[in-house]
Parts: sequence; structure tokens; C-alpha cells
Amino acid sequence: MDTTHPGTLRRRLKLRHVVFIGLAYMSPFAVFDTFGIVTEMTNGHVPASYIIVTIAIIFTAFSYAKMVRVYPSAGSAYTYTRKTIHPGLGFLVGWAALLDYLFLPMINALLADIYLSAEFPAVPGWVWIVGLIAIVTILNIVGVKISALANMVMVVFQAVIAVVFVALTIGAILADNALQFSLAPFYAVDMDTASLIGGASVLALAFLGFDAVTTLSEETIEPRKTMPRAIMWVAALGAMFFVVVTYCMQTLVPDLAALEQITSETESASPYIALVIGGIVFQTVFLSGAFISVLSSGLASQTSASRLLYAMGRDGILFTRFFGYISPKFGTPVLNIIAVGVVALSALMLDLGAATSLINFGAFTAFAFVNLSVIAFRIRRRGVQLEGSALGWIVAPALGFLINAYLWANLDPLAMTVGLTWTVIGVVYLLWLTRGFRRPVPEMAFDEADEVPARERAAEPV
Repeated sequence: MDTTHPGTLRRRLKLRHVVFIGLAYMSPFAVFDTFGIVTEMTNGHVPASYIIVTIAIIFTAFSYAKMVRVYPSAGSAYTYTRKTIHPGLGFLVGWAALLDYLFLPMINALLADIYLSAEFPAVPGWVWIVGLIAIVTILNIVGVKISALANMVMVVFQAVIAVVFVALTIGAILADNALQFSLAPFYAVDMDTASLIGGASVLALAFLGFDAVTTLSEETIEPRKTMPRAIMWVAALGAMFFVVVTYCMQTLVPDLAALEQITSETESASPYIALVIGGIVFQTVFLSGAFISVLSSGLASQTSASRLLYAMGRDGILFTRFFGYISPKFGTPVLNIIAVGVVALSALMLDLGAATSLINFGAFTAFAFVNLSVIAFRIRRRGVQLEGSALGWIVAPALGFLINAYLWANLDPLAMTVGLTWTVIGVVYLLWLTRGFRRPVPEMAFDEADEVPARERAAEPV
């Protein structure tokens, strides 16, 4: 039964739809993007770093699941922090998360350079970076639309290639008498905990988007029941996939020395591993999947960033004449699209490790405050009967917050410098917008579905 009202989005999505869309956000090829870098950082314990970041993600997924039941609408970490802790802090969490949107197109430009340079080493890397940014910028300006079917085909294609990659890797391991499956990728006596934490800080990139399914709440049937299950399924399936794939890769390439026998370019390790296990034909197929992943993600990420900037400009949070401008000819926020493309050109000056850390500054900030939001929600509703025990409302999110905060503190120094500088700019800008908090904190116009259970809604602060 369609329970929507006039002027609202129609509820059509079931659990399986939401889970698939969530997995699509977590591009299957993300597992290959940072393998070489983290192998170098951890000296052959990428799966162990994935286990660490998975623990943080699972705790955070529980918190997202609780919050999406209370606020089944778009806005995610921004909305949760604003509603449960403070509007100003919510604004700053959204401001920090904006880094993800602005720098994600840069990540895709870097990946285009890494993958295509492996196939065409004679071509300067900047050609691929500028070329991809130009292509996705032009396509976004003219109003490109990627249908759900096309997106599904691209994701399935990537997943099939990833499965073939794993199968070929297992075959190569079994054919080499010097290699064997063991627990070594997860544990070794001489393992360095600090390097594992550093690796986990980079690998959070692979999980970006698991929380994005919360933005589908207004189009999901029974969102209060479906969304928490979808969040947990997406996080769990993504984690299992990443651990299994990297375990097989790490068994084939046990450490940095073994990796350097394949290639001296750790950032582009995966294409060369594809060459070793499947020959030039499979490497070509692998790179085609990688390019599809980069192109589709590049289009989507630039579209998302430009629309977020437009929403902030339309709401008066950013300068309306620039960020709120829509081209009469194309019907798209042309100036925002160009601005995001210009920011993406920073890929010319960064490597993948530093770039992923810049992305993860906003991600860990959002994850940490979603956990805090659960605690704040429970504390502010003392005396109100809520489902679950103190373990779920206090202990679990507290652990999630501490783990995310620790990973945040171990980010690359450049990421901390840029992220903290961005946060200070946000604080100064917020003070200016509110005239020293003499005016209300501006609010991004997310459509809030008024579906909070009666006993919880009654306890909300006025």
C-alpha cells in the first residue's frame, strides 16, 4: 500500500533494493585501490587493518541503525547531530563531511591515472587526471543521467571481475609450492600495531557510502524496520568481501618485498597482480572494469558534490548568486560543477595515500558524531521507555566513538592540517552567519519525515 502523501516521494524500495544500492555505493573495485599502499604501510597485513576498520564500522552501523529509526530522512550525520546535540555542532559535522564530497572526485582522477598509466606508461599521468575531470565535468554540465539499470550493470560487471580476480589468485597460490593459506595476513609476532591503525585509517575509504542508504529512507517501505537491517547487511557484506579479497591477495603477495618483485609502484599494484595471475588479456579486462568504476564513481561524486553545494546556496548557507545558480540552458548547477572540477585538479599534487586521508577526515568525523548522537538521544530522553538496553544505547556507541576518534587521530598529517583548517574556517563562517550566535543556526533543507514514534516524539526537546 502506498502510504505517501501529495508532494512526497513514493515508497517503493524493499530491503533487497536498498541493500543493492548500498553495495553499489561501496564500489567493488574499492578493495583494489589501496592494496599496495596499505601493504607497504603494514608490511603485509592488509586484512588485519580491514578487521580493525570493520570493527569501527560495525559499531557505527549499529548507531546509524538506531538513528535512522528515529529520523527516517535525508541528512544522515548532519541531521542526527543537529537534532540530538546542538544545531551549531550539526552544522560543523556537515561542514566537515563536505570534504568527502569535494575531494572524492579527486580520488577518482588519481585512480584513473594509476590504472591507465599501468596500461599506457608512456603517457604522462597528468593527461589522465585532466582528461577524466574534463570528461565528467562536461557530461555533468549537459545533464547526464545514469539510469538505475545502467548503474546495476556496471556494478555487476565490476563484481564479476573481482570474483574472477579472486579465483585466479587462488589458482596461482595453489600452483606455487612456496605459498600456502595461513593466518599470517592477520597476525604475526612482529606486527606493528601503529602501522595497522594507520592502514585502517586509509582503508575507511572502502566503506564510504555504507551510510548513504539512510538518504533513501523517504522512498523505502517501512523504513523504520527496513533501513536498520539494510545498513547492517551492507556493512557486513562489504566487510566480508574486502577481507576475503585482500586475504587472497596478501597470501599471493605476503609482504612488501614480494610486492616489489611484481612492481615498484605500490599505488598501482593491483593491475600488475592481475597481469601475473591472468596474463595481458585478464589485465586488460581488469583495467576496463577499473575504468568503468572510476568513470561511474567520478560522475556520481561530482554530481553529488555539486548538488550539495547548490542546496547550501539555495538555503542561503553559501553565497546564493554563485552556489544557487542554475544554468537556464542545461538546467544544472554549472558553476558548482566547474568548482568541484577545479578542486579535483588537486590530484595533480597529491598521491593516493594522502588523498584518501583527506577524504577520511570527514568520514571519521561523521562516524564519531553519529555514535555520540545515539548517546545524546538516550541521555536527553531519560525516563522515556526506549527499545534496547544501556548496552545498545550507551556502551556500544561509546566504543564506536572511541575507535573512530582513535582512527581519526592517526590520519595522515596533511589530512589533519587540511581538515582542522577547514573546520576552523567552518567555525568562523558559522559565527559570521549567526552574528555570534545572535541569529539561529542556518539549516540545510533536508526533507524530514515526521515519523518518530509517539512515545519518542513526545520526549523530544522543544
